[in-house]
Amino acid sequence: MNAPPVQCAQCRVAPPVELFNRGGLSPCPTCGTLLQIVVFPALLRAPQRGRDGEAILVNDEAGCFYHPQKRAVRPCDACGRFLCALCDCEINGQHLCPTCIETGKSKGKIKSLENHRTLYDSIALALAIYPLLIFYFTIITAPLALYLAIRCWNMPASLVRRTKVRCVLAMVLATLQIAGWGIGIYALAVGF
Repeated sequence: MNAPPVQCAQCRVAPPVELFNRGGLSPCPTCGTLLQIVVFPALLRAPQRGRDGEAILVNDEAGCFYHPQKRAVRPCDACGRFLCALCDCEINGQHLCPTCIETGKSKGKIKSLENHRTLYDSIALALAIYPLLIFYFTIITAPLALYLAIRCWNMPASLVRRTKVRCVLAMVLATLQIAGWGIGIYALAVGF
């Protein structure tokens, strides 16, 4: 069994599990400081793989902060609230409660939570289509659309699976617009 995340206040060494929940003061084996360590029993058990919360069976066990009738299996690494198996969310090795996840997402502290992506394929397609309403803008937007469509080809498209159709369509339209401008400039230069 792994040693729980409890440390001596003086020497910062994890005391042995035998010192937990003794009911009185015990000396730290490393520095001799008198300690009284009281932890909830779920800390001493191995983490459970199931996602169902357990009912509290013994009166002296801690309950989940969000589900008081459920047995706590671990504390939140950010705020310290006791969590049942239903509320325990593991992100990058940290066990967080739903409130800390929401706070981290809104404040941008949890970088690994991805809840949106820039849809470059849609931007490239818009740059190729919308300027057709006023054709003169295409001299600027067509090369931009072509560049963006090529540049974003290997970028993740969306959280929802999408195809490369928008990129291909943007490339075709942008190439046609650039070719149209080339032909128009050539025709003006030759004197048609």
